[in-house]
Amino acid sequence: MPESTQPDGTAAPRLLDVLRQTLRVRHYRLRTEQQYVNWGWRFLRFHHHRHPREMGAAEVSSFLTHLAVEGQVPASTQNQALSALLFLYRDVLMLSLPWLDEVVLAKPSRHLPVVLMSALLPLAANDIDVIDSQLWPSCTFRLSVR
Repeated sequence: MPESTQPDGTAAPRLLDVLRQTLRVRHYRLRTEQQYVNWGWRFLRFHHHRHPREMGAAEVSSFLTHLAVEGQVPASTQNQALSALLFLYRDVLMLSLPWLDEVVLAKPSRHLPVVLMSALLPLAANDIDVIDSQLWPSCTFRLSVR
């Protein structure tokens, strides 16, 4: 009997279809479903289409490390891939993975948001064109670069 059939002779559902169905049953958003299936496909492709039941934390770790090192993905992307793979193992395959200590994490973003504080307004008065000063709490500013 081929590996892709069930004991009763019918075709077994494909892993990514089972993943998609589980996400739908749990009412995940469509974009989340699409991304989790995409991450599952990329994980399977990275490991030459081996079934995840044959793999464990070492393979998940090597995939996530590959994303950070060779793929140079942001930390948020690596976290999304990790969440998708944990969902695949925990909720679809009903397997638990030991904590992934050896994963090389992507560097978190060092971008800090720029906040204009009211104390700095007099200092920047020459660069700010106040559109409506009567609406001070919700006024709109245009910053001109000189």
